[in-house]
Amino acid sequence: MAENALAPEQKLPKAPPVMPDDEVLYELADLFRVFGDSTRIKILYALHDDELCVQDIANAVQLSQSAVSHQLRVLKDSKLVRFRRDGKTIYYALDDDHVRSILSMGMDHIEE
Repeated sequence: MAENALAPEQKLPKAPPVMPDDEVLYELADLFRVFGDSTRIKILYALHDDELCVQDIANAVQLSQSAVSHQLRVLKDSKLVRFRRDGKTIYYALDDDHVRSILSMGMDHIEE
């Protein structure tokens, strides 16, 4: 054994992880709270590959337009979906690839 090497039972203790600020942790908890609703998950999956209007989302998830609109507001506030207006119609899409990644990683985890 080298002079400076420690035996396995003599290893130094690990330093505790550096914790993010409480505000950041609260924001992360809020993000996961949004993912904690199966209706919102259905809407996110409906938008996985295409942008859709409220009526198309409602048809895909078998809910009323009113219920979908309410959930879309929560998803927009959490920056998980974005929208664009085309005349009187508003189309919704996933905000970015991070949202797809979160959904995919969650699905991978539960399918293990």
